[in-house]
Amino acid sequence: MENIAGGLMKHNKSIYIPQDSRLFEELSKLIEDSRRRVAVTVNSAVVLLYWQIGKRINNEVLKNKRALYGKEIVATLSSQLKEQYGHNFEEKNLRRMMQFAEQIPDEKIVVTLSRQLSWSHILNLLPLKKKEEKLFYIKQVSENLLSVRELREQIKRKAFQRSEIANTRLSKHKNIPLDAFKDPYILDFLQLKNGYLEKDLEQTILRELERFILEIGKGFAFVERQKRMIIDGKILIWTCCFFIANSNG
Repeated sequence: MENIAGGLMKHNKSIYIPQDSRLFEELSKLIEDSRRRVAVTVNSAVVLLYWQIGKRINNEVLKNKRALYGKEIVATLSSQLKEQYGHNFEEKNLRRMMQFAEQIPDEKIVVTLSRQLSWSHILNLLPLKKKEEKLFYIKQVSENLLSVRELREQIKRKAFQRSEIANTRLSKHKNIPLDAFKDPYILDFLQLKNGYLEKDLEQTILRELERFILEIGKGFAFVERQKRMIIDGKILIWTCCFFIANSNG
């Protein structure tokens, strides 16, 4: 027994565990990727479920054709569902589901949306009146992976209306396609008088620096004013120097 135990101890002492973080990092990435896939799947299922609930209630209300019946059935269903499944099925939430199904009746479109937008995103889009406006913000969320907070900020600063104004102005120039500028900047809010000089613009922008950076989008940082740079042996002075992170890598 002693020889066996000694042999085992000797063998155990020879075990070497490399202090390499690559394996840990690889496993961590697998776990995080799996979590993200699960989150996307759950979100997609929730959005589709809420649409189906809204559509079913809408069909029931329309079949009866009585406004009072619609009000009563929503209140009754809310009470029953809330008791069984929790506060997500309060009456106001059921009405939002009904509104969602009414505004987007095509299930194929909803399936696509459910892979790109969360229910919280959709709640912020429901109050928008124009279909074109909804599609504009859906595209923004999908292409730029906007968070709910970022979507709210875009709606608050009327990004759709600003894009419309920019496209109207660009339509007068045949050689410039519409939507040529990803984020059109309308500087009317600076209240500069006609014939303003470059220095006037610079000073006004600097006074409104915080608001301006939020206006031009995510990933910008103000570096320096009157930045001196040497390019090809020439000294150039940049009025305002900004840095922008490239989200596409």
